[in-house]
Order: sequence, then structure tokens, then C-alpha cells
Amino acid sequence: MKFSSSHLGEKSHHNRHSQREKWGWFSPLLWSFLGMTAIVSFFFFFFFSSLSPPNPFLVLRPKLLGLQSVHDHDPIASPPKEKQRCNLLKGNWVKDVKGAATYTNWSCPTIPESKNCFKQGRKDSDFVNWRWKPDECELPRFDPMAFLHLLRGKKLAFIGDSVARNHMESLLCILSQVETPEDVYKDSEDRFRRWYFPKSEVTLMMLWTKFLVAGEERVLNGTGTGVFDLQFDKLDDGWTRHLPDIDYAIISNGHWFFRVLYLHEEDTKIGKCIYCSDPNITNYDPDFALKMAFRAALKYINNCKSCGKLVTFVRTFSPAHFENGVWNTGGYCNRTRPSSAKDINLESFDWKMREVQIEEIEKAKQEAEARRRFEVIDVTMAMMMRADGHPGEFWGNKWMKGYNDCVHWCLPGPIDAWNDLLMALITKEAAMDS
Repeated sequence: MKFSSSHLGEKSHHNRHSQREKWGWFSPLLWSFLGMTAIVSFFFFFFFSSLSPPNPFLVLRPKLLGLQSVHDHDPIASPPKEKQRCNLLKGNWVKDVKGAATYTNWSCPTIPESKNCFKQGRKDSDFVNWRWKPDECELPRFDPMAFLHLLRGKKLAFIGDSVARNHMESLLCILSQVETPEDVYKDSEDRFRRWYFPKSEVTLMMLWTKFLVAGEERVLNGTGTGVFDLQFDKLDDGWTRHLPDIDYAIISNGHWFFRVLYLHEEDTKIGKCIYCSDPNITNYDPDFALKMAFRAALKYINNCKSCGKLVTFVRTFSPAHFENGVWNTGGYCNRTRPSSAKDINLESFDWKMREVQIEEIEKAKQEAEARRRFEVIDVTMAMMMRADGHPGEFWGNKWMKGYNDCVHWCLPGPIDAWNDLLMALITKEAAMDS
């Protein structure tokens, strides 16, 4: 049987039409099914990826947002080695539209009354909305989950005075937003503290020391005079005896050196002093005594045979901002916003204190054995711009009414940025160990 071309065309058209009628109902269902599958797949991918542990092997890359894995060896995306160093010191405070604070005075139950500026009546709140922005790179926000992951099973100690304690309290607040710490130790004077995060097995310690070296206050008729004798050949064992059990140490100091001090070395007679008026003794500025104290402390750490792979951070001097006087002569600090880098006075005592710390840690690095590592948390320039971040009159001290606190920092406040810097440095240390 023969068919004309027109007849074949009509039959083919009829068959296609019949197939469309037969399967036409299925097409909408098929597309709906594929759409639902895509949505469910995306949800499960997002959900389970958010549960995966953070990558501990991260390094800071200039001009790139956030942190980038050290396992990413893309030669195009990665800048040359000589350009991968980011100077975290140089920068400015920039307004953060999201708010820089990662906690509030309500969400952190461990804030001391004297640092809880909002509770004590401070009304302005803009000072918590600024973050530190280095000129050469993006400094990532602190990630508490990643930090606890990096420090799992380790001990981090803050060694210094009440400003070191202030720093620990800031870190404690940030970490407590993801894991509740246990308060496991407090001495009778509330100067030596220890907090423990049970899930992460991370310990934070506060080891109080006024001068790092041994210092004894002169007493007259049973009353302290505020004058101290410092012995640079002897360290304060309140902190040194704990070193063998510590993985990371953050050493800082400075504010106790602005008083009358008599300086001794190797049981020699007094030959140097700070702020003394004795004509037979050479008088020095506070940065000289601070330099000698850090030299002795870092030398001790370098020679510590039982300190394992201790990593030591020197946190540079944190400036005070008293205006029109000092703490006991009516000085105050009532600014409400940061200043800028152009306002920094590099001839100030604050900067000189920072300079001697940098000199001593550079010497310690040169003398260090391969297993001993030193880093700098350089906060001085950034904090010289933050006269707005102190408690001022809002520190709730019942026994010292009329005095302002322009030394310590509000919580939350600009001191929280110190932990962004700490996170970047510990991340780098973890990458070196990988």
C-alpha cells in the first residue's frame, strides 16, 4: 500500500497530537517535582553545612574579605608572599551599620559592675558601633565557635594588671554567647581567676601581677606608702609558677609604673628610680622601668625549659584618656565618638610605653629557640583614638564618688576589638602547626 506525502504528514501530526494529549497532564507535575527537589536539596545542604566544624587552618589575606583557607593554592587568587602581610596596627575606626558588639550587657552575665557602663547610667551608645579597620586588609569579626575549636583542650592565660583582667572579661563575654563557662576558681582578693568551658575543654586564666617582676611596697607605721622597690633579677612567682601548664600567654602591663619606684638589679644598691626626688639617685621615666620588666619577663620565658610549646603574646600599652587632670585631680573622659589617626601624638608617653614593649619582644624573638614563639597584639594606636570607650563617671564605685575611670574600658566597647586581633594571630599560629 502506498501513501502520499500529505497523508503521511497528517498521520504524523495526528500521532504527535495524541501523544501530547496523553502526556500533557504529566508535564506540570514533573516541573513541580523538580522544583521541590531543588528547594529541599538546598535546605539540607545549608543546614548540614552549618553544622560542620569550622576550619581551623585559616590565614589572613590582604585585600580579601574574611579569612581564606591555607589549603587554597589558587595562584591567581593568592597575592605574592611579600604582599600577604597585613599591618593590623595602621588603620581607623569605621562605623559598622550592623553594630560592632557581639553581646550586650544583658546577654553577658559576667560583666563586672564597674565595666557595665550602661547599667551604671551611661546614656550614649554610639561608641559600641565602631570596628577597627586596618588600611591594608579586612580584619574579620571574632568567631567564638571557631576560636573555641582552635583552643580545644588548651589554656589561655592573661598575665598583667586590671586592664589585662578587662581584656579577659571581654573575651569571656564573647565566648559565653555560644558556650556557658564555669567559674572554677577565685582567690580571696578576686585577682586570680579561672574559667572553664566544659564542652570545648578550654580554660581562661587571669594571673594578676603589678610589675611582672617582684615588687614590694614600702610600709610606714603599718600603712602602705604607694612607693615600691622593684627587683629585676626576680620575677613575680604569682604568674611564673603557672607557665608550664599554659599553652597561650597574653602578657601586658604599664599603668603601675606611673608612680615612685626604686629599681634594683642583682641585689645592688639603689642606683635608679622613677619619679623620686633623691639627688643621689638617677631618675628615669616610667618607660625605662617597663622596658626592664619586660626584658626580664621575656628572658624568663625564653629560658623556661618546662614550658613546652608556649606561645606568648605581648599586648601593647593601653592608653588612659584623662582630660584636665588625672584620676585624683578631677580628670575626666566624656567624649562620645572616636578620633582619627591624624590626631595621634607619637611623642606621647603612651607611644613610648608601646615602643619599649616592641623593642623587647623583637629581642626575645631573636633569642628564642625554635619551639618558642612570640607575637604582638598591637592595640596602642587604635586605642589612642578611643577616648570615648572608658567608663568615666559610669563605673558605680560607691567608695570613690567623684572620681572618673579613664583607664579601663566599657563592656561591650572598643576593647572587644582586641579579640579580633587575637583571633587573627591565633589562627596564624594554628596554621603554622598544621
